Amino acid sequence: MLLRSANLLVRVLLAPQCAACHDVLERPLLSPVCPACWRAIPAITPPWCARCGDALASWRASSPLCPRCRRRESGLLIARSAGRYDGSLRLIVHAFKYDGRRALAGPLAALMRTAGADLLAGADAVVPVPLHPWRALKRGFNQADDLARHLGPPVWRVLRRRRLGPPQAGLPAARRHSNVRSAFALNPLALTARAARLRNRRVVLIDDVMTTGATLEACGRLLAEAGVRSVAALTAARALAGAPHRRPP
Repeated sequence: MLLRSANLLVRVLLAPQCAACHDVLERPLLSPVCPACWRAIPAITPPWCARCGDALASWRASSPLCPRCRRRESGLLIARSAGRYDGSLRLIVHAFKYDGRRALAGPLAALMRTAGADLLAGADAVVPVPLHPWRALKRGFNQADDLARHLGPPVWRVLRRRRLGPPQAGLPAARRHSNVRSAFALNPLALTARAARLRNRRVVLIDDVMTTGATLEACGRLLAEAGVRSVAALTAARALAGAPHRRPP
């Protein structure tokens, strides 16, 4: 009864809007996103690539891997995502990442825990994809780090971004791999305590969105070179092949 009254008071006085659809929230103290938008998150349905999770054309595909994974080796054992980067999930991720709605990290991470339960169950640690210090300063936080802290396994911040390039979200798929080439490095400060513990471990890379996988694969290769036995990836959203990847104004 007290919570219901508090929600009503906040709704009447402030009329807070859903971070996704902008309708007035019925229960603003529960979540910055309305229940309808959470329910409308588009699921990733099979058939999907056994490695990266991208959509396959049909069940009768000649290989369990998508064309991209068949063409090249990957630094990732497997990648999974909580939902398709479209509709309400796209709006929720944008509100979290670009509008600073950090309270969304917990609910998004809950979806990730469900989608990646098998990956997290066997993981020694989760490793958030790092932001360049300048971009982290401008944004005020690293969205991957916020998600990682809600997933359960220990968070190991053993990577750093050493080169500031254009954001991946603004680049065509063909340029994303070259944009992250040599952009990441092992974090020497973190490795003083973690170097020995990385060897033969199983870790899960964490990020908000996977598109071509270029960023995650670059980080995965670094971890493999440091002796990690297996690297998986888990993201809140997956942009399927052929889908638009534009950042909104």
